[in-house]
Amino acid sequence: MAERVGIATEVYGRLERGNMLPSVPTFRKLCAVLSLSADEALGLASAEGPASWTPPAPPPEASEPAELRRLMRRARQLDRNSLRVLSLVAAHLGQKHG
Repeated sequence: MAERVGIATEVYGRLERGNMLPSVPTFRKLCAVLSLSADEALGLASAEGPASWTPPAPPPEASEPAELRRLMRRARQLDRNSLRVLSLVAAHLGQKHG
């Protein structure tokens, strides 16, 4: 589940145990992955909801390959210089394969 939402497993564990609250973007991703409206997740509406309600589309990240999600999670932890180097390497690889 943590991978599908794009967060570290340790963070997901803390969320699951109630030791922390998710950020708004993480909460939205959780709702999308679980096919819940925010109201349902917060206990403000029933799971059935109105007849016209449809679950939100999952965020683009949820449909990405697992390898790309892992790479993005690692890239978010890099400092600015390391991120610039990674960007240059990715651009070089894209030129070779593009």
